[in-house]
Amino acid sequence: MAAIQYYDVILKPVVTEKSMNAMGEKKYTFLVHPEANKTQIKEAVEKMFEGTKVAKVNTMNLDGKKRRRGAVVGKTAKTKKAIVQLTEDSKDIEIFSGL
Repeated sequence: MAAIQYYDVILKPVVTEKSMNAMGEKKYTFLVHPEANKTQIKEAVEKMFEGTKVAKVNTMNLDGKKRRRGAVVGKTAKTKKAIVQLTEDSKDIEIFSGL
C-alpha cells in the first residue's frame, strides 16, 4: 500500500443529529480512510483546519451492510468513522458553522 497523505485521510464529515449535538462539546465526526490510524487522523485535522488542536481521536470500523438486488446478495463497502475531540483553546472547524 502506498503512503496515505494527510489530504487523503479525511473523506467527508458525518452530519447526523447525534454528531451535531456533540459539536457543542467540540467533538467532530468524519468518515476517514479505512487504513488510516489515529495519529494520521490527528495530523490531517490539524493541517486541514487552521488553528485546531486535537486532544484525542476515537475510531470505529464499520462493516458493510447486506444489500439485495433480486436474488443476488452483496455487501456495501466497509467504512471507518473517527470522532475527533478538540482542546478547549482550539478554534472551531469552519465547515460545520453554517449547518
